[in-house]
Amino acid sequence: MMGLTNLTYGLYGGAVAFAVPQLLGDRHVPEAAIAGLTAIAFSPGFWAFAFSPTLDVRFSRRWYATALAIVAAVTLVIAFLNLDHLRLLTAVLTVGFFAAYLYQSAVGGWLSSITNEEEEKTISVWITVGNVGGFGAMAVGCNQIVSHFSVLAVALVLGGVILLPTLAFPFMQAPGPDRRLASESFGQFFADLGRLVKRREVLIAVVLFIAPAGTFSLTNFLGGRGNDFHASATFVGLIGGAGVAVGGVVGCLVFPAVSRLMALRPLYLTVGLVGAVFTLGMALLPHTPASFAVILIAENLFQSLAITISMAVIFDTIGRDNPLASTTFCFIGSAYGVPISYMIYVDAFGYGRGGIAGSLVVDAVAGIVASLLLGLMLFALARRAKARAAV
Repeated sequence: MMGLTNLTYGLYGGAVAFAVPQLLGDRHVPEAAIAGLTAIAFSPGFWAFAFSPTLDVRFSRRWYATALAIVAAVTLVIAFLNLDHLRLLTAVLTVGFFAAYLYQSAVGGWLSSITNEEEEKTISVWITVGNVGGFGAMAVGCNQIVSHFSVLAVALVLGGVILLPTLAFPFMQAPGPDRRLASESFGQFFADLGRLVKRREVLIAVVLFIAPAGTFSLTNFLGGRGNDFHASATFVGLIGGAGVAVGGVVGCLVFPAVSRLMALRPLYLTVGLVGAVFTLGMALLPHTPASFAVILIAENLFQSLAITISMAVIFDTIGRDNPLASTTFCFIGSAYGVPISYMIYVDAFGYGRGGIAGSLVVDAVAGIVASLLLGLMLFALARRAKARAAV
């Protein structure tokens, strides 16, 4: 239940990526306008980390998470009531996703402060299930609700659903903020932030996530390429919603078993390497609806497993009793979103050269090369640390 409080973030992401674009498409809004709105609304994923230090001072993380969930719910209600006003809709969804993104960071920092090392892997699974499951539930369920209720009723229902995960908050421990950080000067506070980003563990995590090793960005690229597989819009919607959600949840639940095989950071690269090799093999599949389903579900399974491992790495990096827990969570988590964005252009380059097979090959080669190089980096760092310990 503690991990599933991240449903709020997943649900809001599903609204921005699927629900609202589908409703705008039904209103015959140009595709370019919908794409621009979605890109702007998701932009807090790049810059929201600059505001994350506020989550570690003054008030408890439960207070911040509750307040941010309320902001997200209210903005979603306003958004659904203003689908015909694109500028207002864009602004409101951007503010809402900003709140949802910081909500996830507040919850992540909070959970790291009330769980022990043994519980972190379980939390990593269910916080990712909340993200993936909420995303899929909103993608599949929103249009079903819209077809049966008025716009006002839909807006209020979805706003209420966004707030549902907060019902678990009263039953979770809620340690207060670090009073030293809340009372000290801004100069000292930002000095602490400077030391945070220079920590060896933080830098290694950022390098791992900013490279295209465990990105699986094809999940975003292939969603609009159903025609290349001769798949109908209904089939694409079904696979992109329910199929992807099921595959994603399965990927999350596999983590406890594979986490026993090796340490988290090498495991992240191993999943990236195996997934990239699998992607390379899928370039040989015929362009049929069945192939579309296999590729999209498999990519989401690998991506969800990689995200779960990344969450475990973040919790491990945060450590125990970290006064900047939410800041660390947000800062490292933001790095994972970087390759998802730039790899879309890489996949598009491959598509322009060789169609779907070209995008699969380019994405796979990038993942294989990044995983091998980063594996060599971890091996070299481990040998250097072992040599220092011997000295």
